[in-house]
Amino acid sequence: MSASSAPGRTGGCLCGAVRYEVTGALRAIVMCHCTQCRRITGHQMAATAARHRDFRLLSQDALRWYCSSPEAQRGFCAQCGSTLFWQGAGRDYISIAAGTLDDSSGLKIACHIFTADKGGYYEISDAAPQLRDGSFSVPWP
Repeated sequence: MSASSAPGRTGGCLCGAVRYEVTGALRAIVMCHCTQCRRITGHQMAATAARHRDFRLLSQDALRWYCSSPEAQRGFCAQCGSTLFWQGAGRDYISIAAGTLDDSSGLKIACHIFTADKGGYYEISDAAPQLRDGSFSVPWP
């Protein structure tokens, strides 16, 4: 369950209207197979995360938030529709869609969560732990 401590990572949406910077370490990637993630991404969510103190929006005029449940909201670009963030209530970090990073080198998959909800059209074939629900613990670097 490795993560990356490469400083100065940047990323953003497809059209570039939303850009962000992470100055601290990123958490290893969690693959979420829950119904909400599958619907919002069209497949499954591959998410890393950054502590709030290490995360900064560089441009955000097109950033919109959708309250997907009482426990979380999801950030996306209103211009191009890119899925960008997941913010759990009371969490000291923001989850970042790994595919939005300009450079994702060094990040590895830590685990798969909500595998009981995964789509019926694919199999999880890597060696990362598979959890039927969302209870996981991924160490920060």
